[in-house]
Amino acid sequence: MSRQQRLTLVATILGSTVVFLDSTVVNVALPAVADDLDAGLAGQQWVVEAYMLTLVSLLLVGGSLGDQFGRRRMFVTGLVGFGATSALCAIAPSVELLIAARALQGVAGALLVPGSLAIVAASFEGAARGKAVGTWTAWTGIATVFGPAGGGALIEALSWRAIFWVNLPLIAVTVALTLHSVRESRDPDAFRGIDWLGIGLSAAGLGGPVFALIEQPSHGWADPLVSVPLIAGVACFALFVVHEMRARHPMLELSLFRIRNFWVANVTTLSAYAGLIGGLFFVGLYLQQVAGYSPVQAGLATTPISLILFVLSPRFGRVASGTGPRLPMTFGPIVGGIGLLLLLRVGADADYASEVLPAILVFGLGLSATVAPLTATVLDSVEEHHVGIASGVNNGVSRVAGLLAIAVLGAVISAHFGSALDGNLGGRPLAGPAASAVSRAKEQPLAVPSTRRLPPAEASRVRTAAAEASTSAFHLGIGIAALLMIAGGIVSAVGIENPRRRIEAVPTRGAAAAGECGHATDLDRTEPDGVAAPEVA
Repeated sequence: MSRQQRLTLVATILGSTVVFLDSTVVNVALPAVADDLDAGLAGQQWVVEAYMLTLVSLLLVGGSLGDQFGRRRMFVTGLVGFGATSALCAIAPSVELLIAARALQGVAGALLVPGSLAIVAASFEGAARGKAVGTWTAWTGIATVFGPAGGGALIEALSWRAIFWVNLPLIAVTVALTLHSVRESRDPDAFRGIDWLGIGLSAAGLGGPVFALIEQPSHGWADPLVSVPLIAGVACFALFVVHEMRARHPMLELSLFRIRNFWVANVTTLSAYAGLIGGLFFVGLYLQQVAGYSPVQAGLATTPISLILFVLSPRFGRVASGTGPRLPMTFGPIVGGIGLLLLLRVGADADYASEVLPAILVFGLGLSATVAPLTATVLDSVEEHHVGIASGVNNGVSRVAGLLAIAVLGAVISAHFGSALDGNLGGRPLAGPAASAVSRAKEQPLAVPSTRRLPPAEASRVRTAAAEASTSAFHLGIGIAALLMIAGGIVSAVGIENPRRRIEAVPTRGAAAAGECGHATDLDRTEPDGVAAPEVA
């Protein structure tokens, strides 16, 4: 690896760290945001979902703009925009303005996220690319080591607003390094235009169902506020697919989905990341709002995942390069799903050593086997000039998975919590203040409501019923998330094809020396470690 390649890798790792750090810390900060800005579960979901919605809607545009006008240029533009919108988040005086600032932050992230891996893919080839992706995965995992725990410490010492201010110095360093060391790359054949209709249809197609799922627990399916966005969103997404099939220069290259490993890897991403992102989102809320963990304790609770990623991701990346991605992409999501299933043992007291830690360790092992091979498979399955859009598609799929998982699991958890809470309270009537406390509790599932104004007997009754309902709802959501991860592993086992390998013949006297045969077929091309170049047909 040359010095320029090393510095390029460092710059992309730092840039990705900004995004990962922000995502992990925001999840830890949600209870503090809810307390400060008086937000229920829907508000907490929107703080995350507003960012993910705009990010997903524009990811493909970000990848396409990088291919057209320069991946380094778009990467730097995304970094600067992310810094500016982080400052807006830090000064937001209400949950509504915080949600709006998070949506703008997603726009900047759409330029930043696909550029990171696209720059790596353009700077490395063959087995070196697989190793670089593994290294990128491991070091960006450090963000999730420092993110939850460091963010929790900032929240306790200062405020949740500090988690956004901390982005600014990291962004400044990354911009300087990128401008100094990263070589510009682009696709000279890329169409210089933007599919505005495709952007609008995809945003509406994703935003409508997500809005409906988040607001459904408060309004019900029959309310036009829920049913109209849901139906309109599904219709817009169908129109988006039809439009992209017919567009001369589509935002989404549907032809890439003819490549077996590409589409199978993206189906695996959709399923596994739905379980991963949806599961961890509600783990953070449950540990703080029900089990009583502090922000630092909740952050430290998931730190072993990042440590395992840091140690094992490069090794699984090399396994995927050497023996093929099918085994780790099968093993990883299934083991990760088993780790989530172990969280079904967690109760309202949530003893860390005996209940939480074993599940976290198993989950971390599965995740470390999944991420690097999955990413490398997506990039290796396409031709060089398509790596930008391929990276954008895969990043988009992973974010769509999280976007939908948080919305769907949130709706399921809210519905189950409400019915379980009513069942736990039984048929005995409650006085006015107690009834109000129960009503407020239903607005924020996975939480024990404040009962300071209730008589001791009623306060104990409401708190116990809410804790039991929260635990039951949490177990249901985690169980669904686990099954989604396991399904991703099964998809890989059935669908992923390892690249073909060629047994090198021992040269004999009179055999042509290397380079003398001018008509080698594609299947005869080998990478430096002897692994055949990935097929793209």
